[in-house]
Amino acid sequence: MVDERDTRHGAADEGDDTNAVARPSGKRSTRRTRTSQAETTGSIATVDRPSLKKTSKPAEAGRGGTGNPFKRLLKFLKEVIAELRKVIWPNRKQMVTYTSVVLVFVIFMVSFIAGVDVAFIKGVSWLFG
Repeated sequence: MVDERDTRHGAADEGDDTNAVARPSGKRSTRRTRTSQAETTGSIATVDRPSLKKTSKPAEAGRGGTGNPFKRLLKFLKEVIAELRKVIWPNRKQMVTYTSVVLVFVIFMVSFIAGVDVAFIKGVSWLFG
């Protein structure tokens, strides 16, 4: 029985004659993350998950919307700018391509819906005279 993971994780490098190429998927496997963290910490139960952490200051957790609104607005704007710096912006060629694809699709859909509308109008007028 052949294990597919062998060809993906480098069995071809160990003298296997298959032409399998390890291709990164860009995703982290849950099993891989757990095993690597278990090796370093010695236990899987010690994995930190940011979504499960409790706040260290209980007073801030119940605060909600209180505080200086100008400071909150300034913090929000700083965070927006920080996130916009992470965006990979398209270059001019990509933008022209994306725009043309969207325009062609919109023109197609408008003509399709108009054609269906005309067909329904003619069908109703033929049916009811």
